[in-house]
Amino acid sequence: MSKSDIKVALIGNPNTGKTSLFNQLTGLSQKVGNYPGITVDKKEGISKLSLTRNAVITDLPGTYSINPTSLDESIVLKTLFTKNTNESPDVILVVADVENLKRNLLLFSQIKDLEIPTVLAINMIDQMGKKGITVDLSLLKRELNTEVILISARKNEGIDDVKSAIIRCHVAAKASPLCGINHKIDPDYFTKLKEISPNYSLYQLWLMLTQNNYPEQVTKEEREKLLAYRNDISKINKYQHKETIYRYQQINEILKNTYSLDKSKATDLRSKLDSIFTHKVFGYLFFFFLLLVIFQSIFDWATLPMDLIDGTFAQVADFTRDNLPTGVLSDLLVDGIIPGIGGVLIFIPQIAILFLFIAILEETGYMSRVVFLMDKIMRRFGMNGKGVIPLISGTACAIPAIMATRTISSWKERLITILVVPFTTCSARLPVYAILISLIIPDKKILGFLNLQGLVLLSLYALGFITAILAAYILDKTLKIKSKSFFVIEMPNYKLPSIKNVFFEVLEKTKSFVLGAGKIILALSIVLWFLASNGPSSFNNAQKNTINNFASQNLSDEELQQKIASFKLENSYIGILGKTIEPIIRPLGYDWKIGIALITSLAAREVFVGTLATIYSVGADDENTSTIKEKMRSEVNQDTGKKRFNFPVGMSLMVFYAFAMQCLATLAIVKRETKTWKWPLIQLFGMGLLAYLSAFLTYQILS
Repeated sequence: MSKSDIKVALIGNPNTGKTSLFNQLTGLSQKVGNYPGITVDKKEGISKLSLTRNAVITDLPGTYSINPTSLDESIVLKTLFTKNTNESPDVILVVADVENLKRNLLLFSQIKDLEIPTVLAINMIDQMGKKGITVDLSLLKRELNTEVILISARKNEGIDDVKSAIIRCHVAAKASPLCGINHKIDPDYFTKLKEISPNYSLYQLWLMLTQNNYPEQVTKEEREKLLAYRNDISKINKYQHKETIYRYQQINEILKNTYSLDKSKATDLRSKLDSIFTHKVFGYLFFFFLLLVIFQSIFDWATLPMDLIDGTFAQVADFTRDNLPTGVLSDLLVDGIIPGIGGVLIFIPQIAILFLFIAILEETGYMSRVVFLMDKIMRRFGMNGKGVIPLISGTACAIPAIMATRTISSWKERLITILVVPFTTCSARLPVYAILISLIIPDKKILGFLNLQGLVLLSLYALGFITAILAAYILDKTLKIKSKSFFVIEMPNYKLPSIKNVFFEVLEKTKSFVLGAGKIILALSIVLWFLASNGPSSFNNAQKNTINNFASQNLSDEELQQKIASFKLENSYIGILGKTIEPIIRPLGYDWKIGIALITSLAAREVFVGTLATIYSVGADDENTSTIKEKMRSEVNQDTGKKRFNFPVGMSLMVFYAFAMQCLATLAIVKRETKTWKWPLIQLFGMGLLAYLSAFLTYQILS
């Protein structure tokens, strides 16, 4: 970041179009990190304001006020408080929704009183005509004493005006409070409060009192004086209440002259759609139908590109084998790296399709209706409607889903949601399900249009969700934690999804999956190849021992080479490890090779497929390299002579992965969120036991 760059903090209520504006301002020049010491996503991007000036835009979590009730919202307060020159914003860009301007201006008034240069961007002006809304922009600017811009972030209207306003606001470098907080409350009280420190505005000092939150730069003397003010908490609470009333009084007065809403001119479709999507019967039917469409699409649309990727990697492996001299490097590439990476990339089409649908549902505003719809059900099981967001987010990845529980104010409900989120089927399970379903479930249509494989996949997602709900109910009855709960959800307007926003969302999440899983699988593929290609003395004498053992059977050269390859694999380091754990997993229908895949998938569930691809590549002696599906389809159970991945084994594996806590990164994030190892260890062993018993029963019943 250049010293001349303007630091801009992007703030607004949820569902005001903050993400759309961020994308319009920054385009592809975005990066995602974490706030220092906190596992909350921090999105930053560079915006070219003019030929000579750039801005570093930081997209802060959505908040209704700067009186935080969750960890996400506390980030906003911390950012506004900081005096660190690298972190403190030069300009605040507040995003408001034109239809909910009154509520949005509460947050704006608080920020304005911090005396930081502020720009107000009123979004969704393309909806004004439909809603019968008019705004007197010039008068509103005078009343608010700030830069006010009308924009449509989705249609890229007013974006250049926002950039110009940021520059003007930064040049002025002065800001005056909008409301002040001492005029109608207690002038003497606040006059004395301001005397505590000249380094902070009056409202900053007031927030330190009310939130008991002090910036690092506050001196010991200032802190002691502020703490002395907190002796009378009842007075502080009373003044907070008066402050909110006073702010809304002033906001109402301003909007009375600058903002009008004539519903007789509105052409609103929202109420008609809500009557369907939130209906106590049709709402659930529509949601189920939508899920059915999504999972049908995951198989129908992804089949062709998946087969193309799978075949391409088989050809790459063949090409590498044919054109590189025989040796360690050739074996590593053909049997280790190429199959391992192919085991990740083959699932990009399915994962991208899943992320595409989720992004569209969020963009259209439908997801908030799902949250509202599910609240009544969730409350019966110890959660509230906000718990649906982490559960749905968990279909992408459990880690951000667990972090998303920070919006839940009740600690008990938040803890329950954290503990049950891993039951929802994440994108890492999708590769396991997809490969196993393709092996054991025929690709045929039910009723002429429903894909059987898609129905099985939907049932696995439903199994995970139902288990999460039942687990939440048990936890609600057993956890002796007292907490208060309230549920507030905003119903945003319906809107057509922004192609740009959807593209960035799908690109970012798919890239995160590929890079995150790819690094793990690449490293493990190399380790697995080494362990499968080396071993103790029996491994080195494989050819001699095999020839002696089968001397009387008159095997052909091809059969003999296959026996040697199998002997080597079983007597390699990885074979010895697999044989050691085989007695434990044999009742589930698994052999030692599957056991190795189960162990390595503790790093990440999707590693299961890549591990088997590597093991089967090392254990084969084929001149032509098969695809991953072909290798698994041709694997034979040595005891029965039948296919290893038959229906009982495939179902047992899918049930195991539906319940098992096969992700160390998720355990780490649960530990960080709960600040103890107690809960992640309960998850690990509790879900592991449930997975083992369920897989055992599945295999024994189906066999």
